[in-house]
Amino acid sequence: MEADVAPGRGEDTRGILVVTGISASGKSTVAQALAERMTRSVHVRGDLFRRMVVRGQVHMTPDAPPEAVARLRLRHRPAATVADAYCGAGFTVVVQDVLLGEHLADITRAIRSRPPAVVVLAPDPAAVAEREELRGKTGYGPGWTPADLDEELRRDTPRIGLWLDTSSWTVDETVDEILKRAWTEGLVP
Repeated sequence: MEADVAPGRGEDTRGILVVTGISASGKSTVAQALAERMTRSVHVRGDLFRRMVVRGQVHMTPDAPPEAVARLRLRHRPAATVADAYCGAGFTVVVQDVLLGEHLADITRAIRSRPPAVVVLAPDPAAVAEREELRGKTGYGPGWTPADLDEELRRDTPRIGLWLDTSSWTVDETVDEILKRAWTEGLVP
């Protein structure tokens, strides 16, 4: 069922914000800080659905087999469904995941609450590499580098939503910019 969403500006806007970018671009931190600024909010972490798989996980790699892509698409479906459910109950929902290439457009179509806003965090690869070194987890394995994933983001991902170069921004500056611009420049029909 489609939620009655009236996009506007600010912390009390009800709707769905999709926050994406490459690993270590700041998605999790920004999405959480963004949700914390809202009156009623939910942070849907796409990676949660990947971690729910106990056995049979197939990881994405530069030359991902079809089964890995199928698992990736599988995790996007429940993220969209959960986002719609919470939005329909009156929450602002922040969905956060690595959504590159066709997967970004796919999830915006899977979200039934209209229109969602998309924010793509696109800091330069050097900033991402620096952030990756400071993190307690690793987003890059054999065959992946921040420069490789950044190239895929910029080459293969449709230019929908609001793209932000957050290379030198703090989390608060990024959230401020999203709140100012996402519900106008980031809307996806």
